Amino acid sequence: MDQSLQKKLTSKRWLILIASCLINLCIGSVYAWSVFAKPEAAWLSSFGRELTAGDLAIVFTVANSVGPITLISGGFINDKLGPKWVIFSGGLLFGAGMILSGFATALWQLVIFYGLFCGLGIGLVYGCTISNSVKFFPDKRGLIGGIATASYGISSVLIPPVANALISGRGVKMAFIILGIAFLAIICLGSFLIEKCPAGFVPVGYSPIAVGGKTGSSNEKNWKQMLADPVFYVMILMLTCGAVFGMMTISQASPIAENMIGMSVGAATAAVSILALFNAAGRVLAGWISDRIGRINTLFTMLILAVIGLGLLYISGTGSVATFYIGISVVGLCFGAFMGVFPGFTADQFGQMNNSVNYGIMFIGFALAGYVGPTIMNTVYRSTGDYHPAFLIAMGLAGVGIVLSVIYRKLSRR
Repeated sequence: MDQSLQKKLTSKRWLILIASCLINLCIGSVYAWSVFAKPEAAWLSSFGRELTAGDLAIVFTVANSVGPITLISGGFINDKLGPKWVIFSGGLLFGAGMILSGFATALWQLVIFYGLFCGLGIGLVYGCTISNSVKFFPDKRGLIGGIATASYGISSVLIPPVANALISGRGVKMAFIILGIAFLAIICLGSFLIEKCPAGFVPVGYSPIAVGGKTGSSNEKNWKQMLADPVFYVMILMLTCGAVFGMMTISQASPIAENMIGMSVGAATAAVSILALFNAAGRVLAGWISDRIGRINTLFTMLILAVIGLGLLYISGTGSVATFYIGISVVGLCFGAFMGVFPGFTADQFGQMNNSVNYGIMFIGFALAGYVGPTIMNTVYRSTGDYHPAFLIAMGLAGVGIVLSVIYRKLSRR
């Protein structure tokens, strides 16, 4: 690579990272759905059948389930042509979905506009911002993957107060429209600050030595070769286990705080914010640590901590505020660690050349967890009237993750 271009990209990569984080902050607003659910249900009820916030859960489920479709297809385009126009298209789709949601008069319209449009837009944007950022920082893959994913996660703390203020002042319809216009503008304009990382890019002053337990990007594999590698299946199952216990807790954090611990609505809301903060912090912290002690060592440690955190939640009961807060903070930290480490982990294992597609396929493990985790928690609570048995299941899944990490080490040595 030309040295002048190398120097230019080495300095510009930080601007690209900042733009990517700002874009991720916008699409992460999907986690503010709970703020919209109740007032939107009341609005839609005025057009016919009475609806509750629970009836609108399908909208959030669809938005989180369809992402891998465009995460993978957008990854192919990203690896061939670069991320700029993929992100721009995703911004148009996401922003349009938010704006059109403000005009919805029936649940099926909301499923299409918010669920499908926003969900597919997220897949286009998220895959490009994460994988492209990681490619620009082969010297800090873990840290950068953590920062990029944390900007997505922290949105669940920053966006709800803004959305609440808009809903209170202008109504839920205008809140959708105003936020949609703002997000569309930020994502589409920000996309022009994103450049494709050239193949073989190495920042000035960096020598491709062992990072995160692998050496450089010597193990380049396309998606077909990745799927033929047994290590892939161990990794995706490990990701699923780590994400399931996180999604179980996140999806029901407020009801758990109210019904199991006896907290007030205000205190339960604060617990959700604390969980989100530790989720974001775990992505950055674990990413940084994984650059130093290796990805698998970091994930193994986080799985051990997860068992402890879930155990604290299991022994918590009415009035166990301190135990609950510690447990939920540890679980949030560990869940965030999986989300922050896996982009770099995937690049380490299968190379960075095709990481957009490879990570998109790996992300199916998270999408699966997004359905399985909340389903387990809801099913257990409906059948027993108690959340405690669900935490035992979550501890078992974390234990499976520990076993998988041992299997990964053996396969990786071969």
